[in-house]
Amino acid sequence: MPGENLSRDEARERAALLSVDGYEVSLDLRSAVGDAGGEPRTFRSVTTIRFRCNEPGASSFADLVAPSVTSVSLNGRDLDPGEVFDGSRILLEDLAAENELVVDAQCAYSRTGEGLHRFVDPEDGEVYLYTQYEPADARRVFANFEQPDLKAPYRFEVRAPEGWTVWSNGTGELADGVWRFAETKPISTYITCVVAGPYHYVTDTYTRTFEDGTKLEIPLGAMCRKGLAPHFDADDVFLVTKQGLDFFHDHFDYPYPFGKYDQAFVPEYNLGAMENPGLVTFREEYIFRGKVTQASYEARANVILHEMAHMWFGDLVTMEWWDDLWLKESFADFMGTFANVGATRFKDAWITFANRRKAWAYRADQLPSTHPITADIRDLEDAKLNFDGITYAKGASVLKQLVAYVGQDAFLEGSRRYFKRNAYGNTRLGDLLSVLAETSGRDMTAWAASWLQTAGVNSLTPQVLLDTEGGRIAELAILQEAPESHPELRPHRIAVGLYRRTPEGAVERYARVETDVHEPRTVVAELAGAEAPELVLVNDDDLTYCKVRFDETSLVTLRSHLGALTDPLARALCWSALWNMTRDALLPARDFVDLVLRFAGRESDIGVLQMLHAWANSALTHYAAPDWRETGGELLAEGALRELREAKPGSEHQLAWARFFASVASAEPDLKLLADLLDGTVEIDGLEVDQELRWAFLEPLAAHGAADESVLAAELVRDDTASGKRHQVRCLAARPSAPVKAQAWAQVVESDALSNALVEATISGFQQPSQRELTAPYAQLYFAAIERVWRERSIQIGMDVVRGLFPAYQDRPETLDATDAWLEAHRDAAPALRRLVLEARDDLARALRAQECDAAADR
Repeated sequence: MPGENLSRDEARERAALLSVDGYEVSLDLRSAVGDAGGEPRTFRSVTTIRFRCNEPGASSFADLVAPSVTSVSLNGRDLDPGEVFDGSRILLEDLAAENELVVDAQCAYSRTGEGLHRFVDPEDGEVYLYTQYEPADARRVFANFEQPDLKAPYRFEVRAPEGWTVWSNGTGELADGVWRFAETKPISTYITCVVAGPYHYVTDTYTRTFEDGTKLEIPLGAMCRKGLAPHFDADDVFLVTKQGLDFFHDHFDYPYPFGKYDQAFVPEYNLGAMENPGLVTFREEYIFRGKVTQASYEARANVILHEMAHMWFGDLVTMEWWDDLWLKESFADFMGTFANVGATRFKDAWITFANRRKAWAYRADQLPSTHPITADIRDLEDAKLNFDGITYAKGASVLKQLVAYVGQDAFLEGSRRYFKRNAYGNTRLGDLLSVLAETSGRDMTAWAASWLQTAGVNSLTPQVLLDTEGGRIAELAILQEAPESHPELRPHRIAVGLYRRTPEGAVERYARVETDVHEPRTVVAELAGAEAPELVLVNDDDLTYCKVRFDETSLVTLRSHLGALTDPLARALCWSALWNMTRDALLPARDFVDLVLRFAGRESDIGVLQMLHAWANSALTHYAAPDWRETGGELLAEGALRELREAKPGSEHQLAWARFFASVASAEPDLKLLADLLDGTVEIDGLEVDQELRWAFLEPLAAHGAADESVLAAELVRDDTASGKRHQVRCLAARPSAPVKAQAWAQVVESDALSNALVEATISGFQQPSQRELTAPYAQLYFAAIERVWRERSIQIGMDVVRGLFPAYQDRPETLDATDAWLEAHRDAAPALRRLVLEARDDLARALRAQECDAAADR
């Protein structure tokens, strides 16, 4: 039988044959603690599945990835595990109309964040467990039918070490040493969940009285490791949670259906969060150990609301197969920001969406692996890679366009009907389009064909013709373009804004028109006769998904007066457009760096400022001509230090500039300043160098040889925590030494001893832009190793290695040639592996084009 990679065709065949009535899962996790005797640590998993088969006598299979199976029983008939279990599937022959399968297995604890992850806290030795399954890792914990459209209710029971608490999707009680959990509603395998250990747990309650007088009460819980408890601001988590529940009840008209609402912040988590009904899991980095900016709190609120939206979009109503992953992820991504603006203190969240979230989408949509929002997902490896900027951020952007197209009321009424018609069921694209057609009165077929079923991003450019006197617009047209690879032109509902300087020097909007753009050239007749603008913004208010371009007059205005734009969303859109131009080799990287140096200090939105810092760093590292990098680095460090010293003491802008300064510091005086700030011999008024900032300062010191192993060991003594260990591992791998790089490479590529979090930290430290020559020999080793790594390691670790160790800093044509040679020689490699290499190749080719553009600016 095939291995772990379930195909869409197999899933469809099994769904047509089987329906599942229920699961009973018993896990014995007492083996999580104590001495394993040098053997791989496993736990006992006993699963009973009741299911029906509509073709008695037919054969099928159950899914299980486990080191060993003790026994298998089908309808009271014992089966030989050696004959029916191949390591990932259990063969089920001669099925009856009604069946009962019992599987007793020894399953493995995970160190890669897939399945049942086991973490030992270095601070106190405590063990913490949690599960993470999407798209298909529940089979690493219990036998099942691992596909989203075979929903069923679940009953879990768990034996755990004494003193532990266990949580699952339903409410649990401890009796006679066993935690037993209430039966769930019908849900998919990938959103079942177990969390166990000595977690710090805080409770609250949400109550709501509906118009008919009925009262809903939802028990709330939030948990983290004991070591993080002093930093855990559970009150703010509960505040956002209650605001979100109010908002979604107001708009969805469908009471939260899953009983309690626990939120677990867990260690070594691969994702941002996971929408397990009744037990949402988050990466524990959302608990802030040091001072962070409001952008971090906004991001956490957005994730809380994103996962909450999934309770309806994804958990209550679930896609049939991963082709329609967007049916949950695009909606949750849109709803996260929609609710953040509508329900919480983060009223400017659409600015963050325009500036940060859509940048992810624009990048993904220009890769050779871009795909329609409704994707062609052949198998589980495809599914794993499609949790990307298209499915999330482009999908959410397109839904924002849809709201502009059909109206918010029609959109929300369509959502309400969608929930009620499909509750606890599975859907496809057509199920959603039909209700939206009902509520909007529009034919959704053409819209879906343009926006959901084709790939690529359009560019919109203003074309301004002035009258003979030059004082007024004779004609303003919008030019729509598409790349040759994806030539689709789309219907865009946009706002066109005209801006000019006031006598006081501010750049403000004085005219705005909404219009529909369908053709290659669309005339905006309403703007004829308007006073001549200094800046035309063609996607004002960010209604559509497109790359914004500028006419020459607008570009001249931005070069001189970008910081004078008073509207923060318009400013963010202009920055985003300029960054896209830099990536597209239309604006030299040094010009973008210059804009950041001149105008970022005036940026009021902290999230936009931090994004500008990241873009400026990328511009210098990847897109600047090699012979200008040193000059550019000096300019950025000088500018960052100036802004750091001028920022308001104790402000979040001061903190952002401090972190940016550390990220670009390389000259000896700058490194000495970082060291002096660390040891306290120098202070900057208002800047608190807390533990997280200390590590941010130590990494560049380590990377430039100014902090050795003893310094990093001493810092770990000071911060002997799980977070401290990750930081130390990254800093150790960053040191500029050939033996250090060889050791880091071996730990990641030749060994599987490191956990997923330490693999990520080691890769991050290994790859340093200042160490291009030092890591050059690893380009050849990379191409020799990746197929083996992909074959032998879990898909998550394989993705981390293939993406993270690609020789991106060897940005020369020779590296491009080596990449092409590998692709040519490995045409039969796993499609998901080839996709990752093709994406990295595209990034490298883009960098080389941008470097040529930047070099030309010096001629």
